[in-house]
Amino acid sequence: MSVVRLNEIAEQMDLVNLTPSMDLHSIRIREPEINRPGTQLAGYFDHFAAGRIQIIGLVEYSYMTHKMGEEEKRDIYDRYLSLDMPCVVFCRGLEPDEVFMETARHYNVPILRTQMATSAFMAELIRWLNVRLAPTISIHGVLVDIYGVGVLITGESGIGKSETALELVKRGHRLVSDDVVEIRKVSEVTLVGTAPSVTKHLIELRGIGIVDVKTLFGVSSVRNSQNIDLVIELEEWSKDKEYDRIGLEENYTEYLGNKVVCHRIPIRPGRNLSIICEAAAVNHRQKQMGYNAAEALYKRVTENMMRRHSEEDDDE
Repeated sequence: MSVVRLNEIAEQMDLVNLTPSMDLHSIRIREPEINRPGTQLAGYFDHFAAGRIQIIGLVEYSYMTHKMGEEEKRDIYDRYLSLDMPCVVFCRGLEPDEVFMETARHYNVPILRTQMATSAFMAELIRWLNVRLAPTISIHGVLVDIYGVGVLITGESGIGKSETALELVKRGHRLVSDDVVEIRKVSEVTLVGTAPSVTKHLIELRGIGIVDVKTLFGVSSVRNSQNIDLVIELEEWSKDKEYDRIGLEENYTEYLGNKVVCHRIPIRPGRNLSIICEAAAVNHRQKQMGYNAAEALYKRVTENMMRRHSEEDDDE
């Protein structure tokens, strides 16, 4: 199971630690959901998700400040903060009262603060946690951004994936990862690919060695992550195998339960793989925009045949 340490969240979201004596590195977050303790501050703790990051916004803060007496605060804060939660974040730069801070220190609950508005902070935190805590697998392949389409190039070792990626970079496209691609399932329809930190922005070329793409071609030639929209599987050409020449039916491959459109491209001398990948990416984008060249061809052929039959009937 993926986990994120609280100190990583604090750094990513630019949070101020109001309890600096507590070790944020030792606290692990395992779920991307968050909680705003509305009913809990009113004393209702049934079905309370204590394992989530707790968010205090202006509404909760106003209730704590103006509607809760001193004794009620001590009782509710004690019940609330004793439930083994990872942390409490105050939004809008709000300052927790001393009773809350005293109780939090007693139960070793870190208190953090952000200047962001509550809704904006929640949206960004959930988005970031969904990516970091998503189910993840690593596969052998190359991920390239071609005209905004995330193209995952797969195939046997030595078939030419890295060379194709390098040629695509020279043609103005952007490398995400070479050799190993980490795939995260961030939703039921979206897969995001990233590079392992060790091999980030590097390409391995047999006979040459390691090439630093970012250094050679500049920061515009790389990106850190990219949605996986299309898979191109390279394979050795076989004269005994039938290959799709029309493309009326889409083929798919599956990662983490999500299906992705897959083209199997046969390799033989003289084929320019980078241009083929470009054409596949543009064609995929065109289909997403509502135009399918294969269907248009099929429609033309059908109309032409019907017109010929009609002319033959008229001649008779």
